[in-house]
Amino acid sequence: MGGARCGRKGPVGQNSGHPKLDATIRSPFLIPPASPSAAVPLTHSDAHVADDTAKVGLWLPALTLWKREMVRFLRQRNRVASSLLTPAIFWLFLGTGLDHMVVSSNGHGQQSAGATQIEGAVQSVSAAQTIGYRAYFFPGTITMILLFTAIFSTISVIEDRREGFMQGVLVAPAPRLAIVLGKVLGGTTLALGQALLFALIWPLVGDIPSVGWCFVAVGVMALMAVGLCALGLCIAWPMDSTAGFHAIMMVLLMPMWFLCGSVFPVAGAPTWLKVIMLANPLTYGQSALSSSFHGGRAGASMWPAWVNVAIFAAAAAIALATATAMVSRPRKDGT
Repeated sequence: MGGARCGRKGPVGQNSGHPKLDATIRSPFLIPPASPSAAVPLTHSDAHVADDTAKVGLWLPALTLWKREMVRFLRQRNRVASSLLTPAIFWLFLGTGLDHMVVSSNGHGQQSAGATQIEGAVQSVSAAQTIGYRAYFFPGTITMILLFTAIFSTISVIEDRREGFMQGVLVAPAPRLAIVLGKVLGGTTLALGQALLFALIWPLVGDIPSVGWCFVAVGVMALMAVGLCALGLCIAWPMDSTAGFHAIMMVLLMPMWFLCGSVFPVAGAPTWLKVIMLANPLTYGQSALSSSFHGGRAGASMWPAWVNVAIFAAAAAIALATATAMVSRPRKDGT
């Protein structure tokens, strides 16, 4: 009875007596197995195309993710404006206020204690010439732009996972390293572009360094952006909410910026604070950036520029390796 009710009267290729079942059997998407005589041997070109289809590669998905970051950034116009205006306002107000304290006196021909401390910090930048605090604080503001732009660009990892896009990327036949490269390249492009735009006003603040030092400054900014993007990816990858990401930012990233020599130099800090600043990898990137903006002037950094670059490059490589390992390892939720 069960067989008669289902309408099965013979093999699959025959009429079953059930219209819907017959239509399904005759569907063109159900391809019958080919006979050995009908098999067509693959040529070399066909095998090459099949191989290329099977191997997606590394750079195609990475550049696709990079392009997505660019499109997302340009569509958020308020983000474009705030990412530049916030550091510029911070530099203008804080730099002008502290710069005025350096050159002001207390009315008796002597400087106040606060002004003396700040002037000592500024003088430590250059043993040959005292510069204004705005000129000293300018590389620190660029470090702020690099830090927050690079870090905030990686918050898209949390948004992509929440929207389901990241799950699709993870199941794609592409290496996990492509995710790291795409996110890091996207954040580096955004951070470096904004830092270069802000750096255009440097001629209004200080002396223009030589062409060689200008290239050094661009290279240092690019290296800092790569390392900070990798750090941001390490922070964002295990998180499920943007609120937790912002909490980590306030607890970890703000002290990193304050204690990297951007606001006050390492040489003038107390011993216990100097130890913390020397353990901060961002200190060496900031020091190399300050040296390049001041043309390698004596006293612009505690160490030669190549030492600062080497130390920060090692820290950036560790951050990239850590980010790659974290992305390659499945999370607890299976992603």
